[in-house]
Amino acid sequence: MATFADDEDIDFEELWGSGGGGVDVNGKIIKVEGRRADTTTEFGDEVWPGAAALAPAVLAGATPAGALDVKRWSQVPLPVSTTLFDIAFDTPDHGYLVGAKGTFLETLDGGRSWKPRVFANLDEEEEVGYRFEKVSFKGGEGWVVGKPSVLLHTTDSGKSWERIPLSPKLPGEPSGVTALGGSKAEMTTSTGAIYTTTNAGRNWKAEVKESIDATLNRVSSSGVSGASYYSGSVGNIKRAADGSYLSVASRGNFYLTWKPGDDFWLPHNRGTPRRITAMGYVGNNAANGVWMTLNGGQMAIAGASANTDVEPEFSGVKVDSGGYGILDCDYRTPQEAWAVGGGGTMYRSTDGGKTFKFDASADRIPGNLYTVKFFDDKTGFALGSDGVLMRYQG
Repeated sequence: MATFADDEDIDFEELWGSGGGGVDVNGKIIKVEGRRADTTTEFGDEVWPGAAALAPAVLAGATPAGALDVKRWSQVPLPVSTTLFDIAFDTPDHGYLVGAKGTFLETLDGGRSWKPRVFANLDEEEEVGYRFEKVSFKGGEGWVVGKPSVLLHTTDSGKSWERIPLSPKLPGEPSGVTALGGSKAEMTTSTGAIYTTTNAGRNWKAEVKESIDATLNRVSSSGVSGASYYSGSVGNIKRAADGSYLSVASRGNFYLTWKPGDDFWLPHNRGTPRRITAMGYVGNNAANGVWMTLNGGQMAIAGASANTDVEPEFSGVKVDSGGYGILDCDYRTPQEAWAVGGGGTMYRSTDGGKTFKFDASADRIPGNLYTVKFFDDKTGFALGSDGVLMRYQG
């Protein structure tokens, strides 16, 4: 076993070449698997496994031994190897998981195990071609949207599903849906349209008067950087509990906000030279502020002004990412937040999102993590590529 001081440079090639086994950093043991993996960080001419996970914690002076020893998440075996996009529950035990290539799974034990389900109104060959992106439940009423354009609705906790016809004039494709209960729901599209229904999808009311590209064409001379060449598609969209929305431009060069009662989306400069990867609300509450992830594994956070007419002031977040892209973030409690990203990386904050430290729960799991979602302080999941599902275990 190799031993290093806190301020000593670590030669990972020497470490793996000698068979590894572990590193002693200031008296704390870090166990290392001496194998090659798909998720990597470059050190010299070789690409070394595990270094991507180890380097941020060790080189940034964190306490990686504790992070590696405590597994707060565990992987859930799944009968699929597709990319997973969303998860929802109608009771603490009963829920659904959706993803690429028609992935549609059901759990009856709180997410500990999952079984494939099919939609009776989609034939098997047709269903495999769908990319189910969002699922949402309010009590026993649920909704699923996907691409090519499809909207499905249930009123009996998923025992049966009805396909809701969508107008060929719908601007863009469905990109999100939120169940509001009592036959009510909100649906968003890839061009930033927002619709509401009060009769189970038979009729929809447009909440925004124009698409995002029309808004940007109208305000292209307003000084918003990149507005004049924006393509009109939405790369990322998040909804707060009060119905406010954040949308990231597909190129990541600026973002937009909308709140109930507004006629149009409001574009904002990103305030940083780095491109935006994703954005969301702190604790799913617009009043708490906004988080932002940026190219190069960086993050920023702003106060509640991010959802008003005033340009927000973002502050940098200290995160030991090692350069891996951070793709999503969610809050378990007001003080504890989790971020996930490329290479199966996970990061934990215990100070409300001001700093994040590497967590090794998914250290040896290949693939990327795209989504992290908490339903309460005890129930959370991280979803990724290759059928990777992580379950929070405290």
